[in-house]
Amino acid sequence: MKKKFCVIGLGSFGYHVVNTLYHAGQEVIAIDTDKDKVQSVKEISSYALLGDAANKQFLIDQGIAEMDAVVVSTGDRSHLSTLITLYLKELKVPRILVKAISEDHGLILERVGATDVIFPEKEMAKKIAHTLTSPNLLEFIPLAEEYSLSETAPPRPFIGKTLLELDLRKKFHVTVIAIKDVLTDQFLPAPPPTYLIKDSDVLILIGKTEDIDKTLQEK
Repeated sequence: MKKKFCVIGLGSFGYHVVNTLYHAGQEVIAIDTDKDKVQSVKEISSYALLGDAANKQFLIDQGIAEMDAVVVSTGDRSHLSTLITLYLKELKVPRILVKAISEDHGLILERVGATDVIFPEKEMAKKIAHTLTSPNLLEFIPLAEEYSLSETAPPRPFIGKTLLELDLRKKFHVTVIAIKDVLTDQFLPAPPPTYLIKDSDVLILIGKTEDIDKTLQEK
């Protein structure tokens, strides 16, 4: 079922969010006060609107209260994103994702109603650092302050052993929630303890980030 999203602020971050959602088949409203930026997303959005999202009546008139989620990315203008977040909260938008420019700004956004505070540079830095320090790591997704979801090639000692033999949950407090075989493209959610790890497998792990790091360093 197609969902309804709105992206407010069409800088580089907002533009890519609009583009990704639209090509995923979702309904996307894109809003900015810059005519050129609005023009740039006309072909990759359901509706591209020139307007001031810091005006509550404008948000009401565009039906923003009916959105499943709204992404706010107004660049360095922290006062604008804070005010827009407050209005979205008052309109009872169920999910409000806001790009923060600092930790303090993030705290303010949470106080006024943001359900998700985004630090793009911080998250990308974490991702790059983990990729560099863990050679087997293919994908790293932070879930919370201490937890993450990681997609990784199995360390050499894992190959030829069953999940029961590895006992990762007991040894490292990490859970293998799925396995994908890159040769057959077979995806196996919740693999059984008897599953034998192959060198063509990709493991999807969930747990504390530090515990996943320890798991991938197993020799």
